[in-house]
Amino acid sequence: MKKKRILCVPLDPVHDVGIKIIRNALAQRGFDTELLSPDLPLEDVVRIAAQGSYDEILVSRTLGYGVAELLGRFVDLLDAAGVRSRARVTLGGKAITAELAAELGFDRGFDEHSRIEDVVAYLEGKPAESGATAAAKPKPDITAGYSYKVHDARIAAALDEIVDKLLRWTEGKSSPGIERARLRASMFEERNAAQHAALLDRYLSVSDPVIADAFRKGILPKGVRVVSETERTRLKELLADRHQHRPVSLRHAGERPLFFKFLGSGCPVMDIMHAKVCERWGVDGFLLINPSWEARYEGLLEGTLTHQNDGTVTSGENIRLVRELLEPSTLLTVRAHRGLNTPETVLLAGLAGADMTKIDLVYGSLGAGTDPARLAVDGVEAIRLAAKFRMPYDIPGNDELSGVPAWKTLAGLLINVHLGTRLGARAILKPLFCYGPHIVINGLMEQTFVDYNAAKIHALRSIVDCPIWPGEPIAFMTQTEDRVQSATASSFHAALGTSLHVDAMTIASTDEAYSRGPICMASRIDSLQALHEAARFMGKAAVTPTSAADAMTADMHAKIAEVLDRVRQAPDLPAAISSGLLGDREDGAYPGTFGRGTVA
Repeated sequence: MKKKRILCVPLDPVHDVGIKIIRNALAQRGFDTELLSPDLPLEDVVRIAAQGSYDEILVSRTLGYGVAELLGRFVDLLDAAGVRSRARVTLGGKAITAELAAELGFDRGFDEHSRIEDVVAYLEGKPAESGATAAAKPKPDITAGYSYKVHDARIAAALDEIVDKLLRWTEGKSSPGIERARLRASMFEERNAAQHAALLDRYLSVSDPVIADAFRKGILPKGVRVVSETERTRLKELLADRHQHRPVSLRHAGERPLFFKFLGSGCPVMDIMHAKVCERWGVDGFLLINPSWEARYEGLLEGTLTHQNDGTVTSGENIRLVRELLEPSTLLTVRAHRGLNTPETVLLAGLAGADMTKIDLVYGSLGAGTDPARLAVDGVEAIRLAAKFRMPYDIPGNDELSGVPAWKTLAGLLINVHLGTRLGARAILKPLFCYGPHIVINGLMEQTFVDYNAAKIHALRSIVDCPIWPGEPIAFMTQTEDRVQSATASSFHAALGTSLHVDAMTIASTDEAYSRGPICMASRIDSLQALHEAARFMGKAAVTPTSAADAMTADMHAKIAEVLDRVRQAPDLPAAISSGLLGDREDGAYPGTFGRGTVA
């Protein structure tokens, strides 16, 4: 097959870098290329083009005053010289658009973000492949390759005893949350209408009146309404056959870390639209967050529902709709670590095809309001369900945000990990990259945000072989209302996490802490664009902690061991939580009361 002859023209007084990159790439692909020097008179370029038997003429130019007129005149001269009848003429460069190129008479235009593959596909007469990139990505498994082995013998012994006591304490105990999860599982399988109705009656007998009213009378909680069939159909029609335009990759350092964003606007339709934009910006997964009032009610609603305030209603239909419309490679995790519906939330997530969930027996009891005894029995059941559905669960260390010292929080995370390992589930550690109250009061980050955050990662790695996913989100409590500052803080913390080779990170939107309402799309893109720039800048280079991080790591490791020793001496985990061993009132941690007295 005859090689295409291509004339590369830097129609610019000085700049020819872009056209040189294109020429080199084309030459490597077997094209016969010729590159002219910059700043040649138009007439000389036209004469060379007319004398050669070129198939394609590629012109590079940055727009400026009078340049459009110059480019239009160039096309006219090529036409007059007879070149246009045998060669296509293509324009590329900064500020060039396909529309402008067509207006000036060029056959095609490529802007500064165009990929070499797009140019080659055009020259070869093939369709561009950019739209297929995301769909072809494999779905990652954050927990793959980890053994969950505890390296420290003293800590391993303490964790064994704590988990043994917890499992003995929960044996034979149940709660309304566990009963509803089992009834909901039966309802999912039951095809006989009368039997299904009987199961629903039993379900509602252990639910709060607000949930029963929704099922029996169609009275939904204030601010909640059904998403109509028409709305769902139009959403799917809107997204059908749409592909990501020039998807961005955030993984300049390799396959890890993965990057996650929160969803939970209250409306699953808005969640999906935000998610589709974030996918284009390289986000690997989403955490679906539920309304805070759900934590206080016994029972969950049913149906595709939208809610006027923060938090998307937990229902199988909402989870399934979001999962269905995400890219197949995108991960979806559903929050279940707080409130009175933990086992049922994990069940619904599993049945709806979610990839992961979120469970934390300690934080859910100390910072999220649930009674320690209730969350102990519900949490064990939830982890068993996570194992059944093969859903890894992450454990957020958000107790730090109340003022709990990091070593107590990390000790709590380790208990959750060890419990999951014993029950056949796979956990993910989620230490915070934050400027929490205990850190501020004790001046632990006065010099740098690097060392103390790095010490948390190093301490956990010295204890257990388990995936680590800093959150939640990174840079929590370092961000301000200034969107540039907020995006920059997130990108610096992401650079640190990448340097520490963590497995994933959660990225805030720039208005997340101060939005006073729904997160806007522009703020999501702010932080992702900053992250992209940081990832591109760092590549595989690394942020290196100072020697102070080593001392912090050793101190944190020792204090974690001391906390776990004290917890192992308690009668059981609920008693240890209630007595303040994993965070006390001085730390700003208070045992929750939701569901108190409901364990039988």
